[in-house]
Amino acid sequence: MRNWRNPVKICCSAMAVLLLGLAAGAQTCLDANDMDVPTRSALETTAKRYFELAAHGDAATLKQNSIASLAATFSGVETAVKDNQENLSGGQPTVRSPYLLKVEGSAPLERAEFLCGVFGKSGQTSGSAEFVIPNLPQGTYGEVTLDVAGAKGSYMVSFVLQQQGADWKMGGFYVKAAQINGHDAAWFAEKARAFHAKGQNRNAWFYFLQARELAVPVPFMYTQLTDKLYDESQSVKSADLPGDGSTIDLLADGKTYKLTTLFPMGVGSDLDLIVKYQAADISNTAKIFQDNTAVIKGLLTKFPEFRDAFDGVVARAVEPSGRDYGTLLPMKEIK
Repeated sequence: MRNWRNPVKICCSAMAVLLLGLAAGAQTCLDANDMDVPTRSALETTAKRYFELAAHGDAATLKQNSIASLAATFSGVETAVKDNQENLSGGQPTVRSPYLLKVEGSAPLERAEFLCGVFGKSGQTSGSAEFVIPNLPQGTYGEVTLDVAGAKGSYMVSFVLQQQGADWKMGGFYVKAAQINGHDAAWFAEKARAFHAKGQNRNAWFYFLQARELAVPVPFMYTQLTDKLYDESQSVKSADLPGDGSTIDLLADGKTYKLTTLFPMGVGSDLDLIVKYQAADISNTAKIFQDNTAVIKGLLTKFPEFRDAFDGVVARAVEPSGRDYGTLLPMKEIK
């Protein structure tokens, strides 16, 4: 499996079926060609029903049909349903072929890895997929994705389902835009290669990240395409960017700021660059606004190539408690 740095925040909150555990067990995956017809039908029918609930904003019924661990911490799903109701309402869903994931043993797997479909001697094939889910308890699960074409654009809506008796309960809910301003994963990959050809390797790195983000419906899924994007990205990865626990110093307006992460994010029809940095305290928002502005301008002074790749920059000051305060500046307004 590729060890992707995954800083891209999904467009909505997603609650997965994750519990702590250390014991090992067996894991198997069946794709749609291998599972029996009644199981496939049950997964697809359940996903369609849950989609309709989400499209109508019925978070209460979704909660009633969720596993206990998800229902106990359901606020993220409620927010996701509310934020995406307008995007999904009236949309026409098409169900992708589902996957059936089984975990055996008496305790959760620290790292459940499912290899689905046919793999070749070089790894994944065009029809295969890999799912890697940490701390997954024993049980039978389904992963079902629906492609939704609506008035607001194209979206991928995914459900992690867990079998409980004769029912399939919701254990995870994910919504992702399939395109940014009409551009899909293939477009971002081509733009990444074009940036690389111009020597703009940092832009290329971020566009490969965005291509990978658009290529799969859930963050724990890997395919032949994402593996290829990973391999290509390694030739452009720059050591002067923060991430993976490392920081970089940015001098701006006579102050030194410790940047902790940089990542692209689709916001509506824009692709923005998000920069987070350490702050002792964010209570004085007027001062933090000034710091955020200084960080944005200092970042573009240090890396002017970002002006060619992004519509805006968001700086977020993050204090030790995790609270943050953000400022967005459109690229055309940054002098």
